[in-house]
Amino acid sequence: MSLPPLAAYPALRLRRLRQAPWIRNLVRETVLTPSDLIWSMVVHEGEGEVQVPSMPGVARLSVSGAAQAAVEARRLGIPAIAIFPNIDGAKKDAQGSLAADPDGLICRAVKAMKDAAPEVGIMCDVALDPFTDHGHDGVIEGGKILNDATIERLVEQALAQAKAGCDILAPSDMMDGRVGVLRRALEAEGLQDAMIMSYAAKYASAFYGPYRDAIGSGKLGSGPVDNPADKKTYQMDPANTDEALREVALDVAEGADMVMVKPGLPYLDIVQRVAETFALPTFAFQVSGEYAMIKAATANGWLDEERAVLESLGAFKRAGAAGIITYFAPQAARLLGA
Repeated sequence: MSLPPLAAYPALRLRRLRQAPWIRNLVRETVLTPSDLIWSMVVHEGEGEVQVPSMPGVARLSVSGAAQAAVEARRLGIPAIAIFPNIDGAKKDAQGSLAADPDGLICRAVKAMKDAAPEVGIMCDVALDPFTDHGHDGVIEGGKILNDATIERLVEQALAQAKAGCDILAPSDMMDGRVGVLRRALEAEGLQDAMIMSYAAKYASAFYGPYRDAIGSGKLGSGPVDNPADKKTYQMDPANTDEALREVALDVAEGADMVMVKPGLPYLDIVQRVAETFALPTFAFQVSGEYAMIKAATANGWLDEERAVLESLGAFKRAGAAGIITYFAPQAARLLGA
């Protein structure tokens, strides 16, 4: 974008539009509201709350606690909640069998949350890693993650979630072709209103560590002898940007309603490119590592927490994101006056 000719100083003094709160508010280009937020939340099988050591202020919630949180989200004006499970390690296996259980933790949480606050949208992670003993997002054979065999399991999982009342299915596995297979399966089951927000550009990032703590994920590279030590064969190389556009184009062509970039702040350039290129709802995930960094810095007195939270969330909107999935959602909503 080329700028028109500008007047010279002192005819033009840009500080005139910054001199008081009312004028800064009036000319603000990017506005963040509670309706831009999706509350990222972890649920567990037991009762009460269980604090996550690496994420101060975040707790795993029981099913009843998740239902109460849905009511709180409605009060705060937060339109949707993204839920993730913490599964008992003794119940996990190499196939992630519990992922498709219609009476499992996620399906029970979805039903409870929709009963408590039907106006709040519920987004479910479609991935096997919370349910596998090896911690990977797919089926392993001979040290490789099997693409098509994994998709079969993901479809079973997603259909169970949709039938439980999940509004948005969010496949985060990064298998090729999974959105198209899932969309066809939803249509065949009469679940055509279920939305898909694909983790279209999900990078093999160092910023996921605290999340793996929160969900009790299996340790990569341990356990089964063929367990790969990382997820680099299916998640994206952090060095690539054009590849992100190809990934998004594929998911859109296959029937994704919305797309996501993950992680968030280190990939604002990707958010901007995707939003400008495709002009469809593009979301960003402010992941656990981003949350933990802000909390650690503020705990040491190095940052002002309230300002850092709102500034970081505003950056996503400025880059073109339609909304942000974040663990800060309830805190941010209150700071924004909800």
